[in-house]
Order: sequence, then C-alpha cells, then structure tokens
Amino acid sequence: MSSKAFDVVVIGAGPGGYVAAIRAAQLGLNVAVVEREHLGGICLNWGCIPTKALLRSSEVFHLMHRAKEFGLKADNIGYDLDAVVKRSRGVAKQLSAGVKGLLKKNKITVFMGSATIPAKGKVSVKTDAGGEDLSAKTIILATGARARELPGLEADGDLVWTYRHALQPVRMPKKLLVIGSGAIGIEFASFYNTLGSDTTVVEVMDRVLPVEDAEISAFAKKQFVKQGMKIMEKAMVKKLDRGQGKVTAHIEVGGKTITEDFDTVISAVGIVGNVEGLGLETLGVKIDRTHVVTDEFCRTGVEGIYAIGDIAGAPWLAHKASHEGVMVAELIAGKHAHPVKPESIAGCTYCHPQVASVGYTEAKAKELGYDIKVGRFPFIGNGKAIALGEAEGMIKTVFDAKTGELLGAHMVGAEVTELIQGYVVGRQLETTEEDLMNTVFPHPTLSEMMHESVLDAFDRVIHM
Repeated sequence: MSSKAFDVVVIGAGPGGYVAAIRAAQLGLNVAVVEREHLGGICLNWGCIPTKALLRSSEVFHLMHRAKEFGLKADNIGYDLDAVVKRSRGVAKQLSAGVKGLLKKNKITVFMGSATIPAKGKVSVKTDAGGEDLSAKTIILATGARARELPGLEADGDLVWTYRHALQPVRMPKKLLVIGSGAIGIEFASFYNTLGSDTTVVEVMDRVLPVEDAEISAFAKKQFVKQGMKIMEKAMVKKLDRGQGKVTAHIEVGGKTITEDFDTVISAVGIVGNVEGLGLETLGVKIDRTHVVTDEFCRTGVEGIYAIGDIAGAPWLAHKASHEGVMVAELIAGKHAHPVKPESIAGCTYCHPQVASVGYTEAKAKELGYDIKVGRFPFIGNGKAIALGEAEGMIKTVFDAKTGELLGAHMVGAEVTELIQGYVVGRQLETTEEDLMNTVFPHPTLSEMMHESVLDAFDRVIHM
C-alpha cells in the first residue's frame, strides 16, 4: 500500500466534489478526488441529467399528439421505452466521460474506491486493486445523499422503485403510485403519466410541490389533474401489501384509510446524507439527521475538514453544491470567498408545466414582517407563449414595498426553468423594481412576462 500527499483530497466526484477539485487545481493546489461509483455523481448519472433526457422524450411525445394544432400530421404515434431509456443513459455516459476529461485536463489525481478518514489529514481508499493511504492539509466531504426509505415502503426494484429503478424501468407501469410530490416525485409522475400510466400522487403536506409558493402549487395541481393525474394531498401511505404483480396501498386520507391496487410504486419521500463509514463521529464532526453540520463557509468545526452539497443539508441542489465547492476551494487557497445564500438559489422542477422559483414565497415574506407588493402576469397575455401553443402559466413577483427589493419570484409554465435566472441575477445584483422596470426586454419572448409581472406589482402593467 502506497502513501501519497496532497494539498486537498475531495471525497465524492459529484457536482460539488469535481467542481471543488477543479477550482482548487486552478488555484495551484495539488488535488486528489476519491469516487466510489461514477464520476459526476448522482446528479449527472442518476439524477438531474438522465431525468431531463427522459422528460424531453415525454415532452416530444406530448407535442406529437398535438400536431394537428400546429397544422401538422403525425399518425400511429408511439414510443419505444427501451430506446427512450437508452438515450437517457447515453446522455449520462457522455457527460460522465466529460467530467473524467476535465479532471485529467486539470491534473487532478482520481482514485476510484471507498474512502474513510482514520485521522485528521488522513484518507484511506479501498480500491479494487487494494488500497491507498493519502495525506492532505484539507479534506472536502462531498459524498452526497441517497433516497430515503420509510419502514414498510422499502424499494425492491420490482414492484416498489426508487428514482434509480424509475430511470431504468423493468416495465412501463400501467397503474402507478408516486409517494411524495417534491421535485423528484412530480417529475417521474409527469414522465410516466405523459407516456400513458394511470398515475396517482400522494403527498403528506397540504399541497403538491410544498416548498413552492402556494399560488404556484395550486396552478400546477390544476394542470396535473387536467392531464389525468390523481392528486391526494394531506394523505399518507401507511402500508404496502406486495402480491403477485401488484401492490395494495393503504392510504390514510381525510381521517380514514382506503386501499387501492397498483402495479408499480415510486417512493420519493426525500433523501438521507451519505455520512456512514467515513469515521466522522470519531473525528468530532457533528451530524444532525444524516447531514453534516457546517457554518456558512461549509466548515465542520473540525480543522481542515469541510462539507459541501447534499451531505451539508438543504437546499439539495446540484448548483448549490457546485458553488459551495468553488467557495471552499477559494477559501482554502486564501482568497476572499463569499458564502452561498440559500434564499438566492433557484429551485427548478422539470414537470409539465415546469416550475421555478427563487427567494421568498409570498407567505414567507409576510411571515418575516415585510410590507410587500405582489405582481402577476399570465402566459395567456404573452404573444410568444400563444405562438408556441403554451398559454397555460403564470409569473409572480414579490417586492419589498418600502425599498423595491425583489424578495422572490415564482413561475409555472413553459421554459420557466430557463427564465428564472433573470431574477436570480437581479437578486444577486441587488436590483430594485425601478431597475427591472427600466430594463428593455426583447420582443417577442417569454421573458417579457417577467417585465410585466414587475410592472403589475406597482400598478403599471401594460398587457393585462
């Protein structure tokens, strides 16, 4: 067993880990990455990227059925599930290879294996070939998270699936139950429902997409129901009875328990951090509900050990992990680093219609004591949306009435996951309502609705 010394060892090569490694290398540090499964992590291989590839296929399938609306003809419309999945896996494989190339380009040493931290500044790696002992001035934990499994609802890969099973389905579900309506649950519900599954979504909270603004959640729910989904809110799956080719779900809703049969269940009830087996407790790293406790600079409280991304807690988003990785690398290199502010990170859900948001919801802004002004603009009032055949949607903005600060922006509709970045930049630059109102938006674009929503908040809306 050999021993190698580095300035930085990053454990985990997901969107937090590999980005941290690259930035640290750019700053002249000698960097190693340890990854036990796939370069690019869950996001690239089993999350963000392959799900978007699947959803793109379902979106095209949906549009094919609407061909007549656009003066087009499409007969005998169908799909090949195996080919849809193959394309998705191909996209993930291509990008994983890209990460490998980036690490090589930046002269980062990669160890494929499982890591433990036997002592401060030490990392042991168990590989297929044996093992490596590494030493490092700094260790960055970027081990990510995995699907939470509730007692009695555990996945088996046949009748009950996690997101990984849903990405490589053994069959097309005829009658599907999705437990949980966060981003993961509702994206899979949207994909399978569009391809023809009879889909039911059960959500324990009082509305679907519970982290979103209530008005946006309500709008999205109407669209989901219109598409044929059955939505059960303030409901809980208490038990699953597994039989031959079917699952009987016991669902508690409205004070009573009902039973219903499904051939497939997708469990999307959250995630748990990958904190086991690293030796963190022995080192004195604090863990709270499977996540490492850190300060705003991702410091664990143990000198020389940082934690970024999903393992460090909410929001569980790839772009949050990447920016934390950059911040930590710059901090290690002695640069002036800025902490990542959770309320300035956009959340995007790629269901149909798409949902995107940044900042405070209307309810949260009021709870924090702000005197607010709220603007809204519907897709039906936008020429580009109508031309696209995507007239269902809404953009909502929340401002501080006293200062004009943009407190939050919330969207539902076509391509809003792309539009939201305009408001993200606005918040980062501390833009006021006056700046946004004086900005010239190109025509015809969906982005014009962002302008109109701001105007509406201050009683100056033009096209409504």
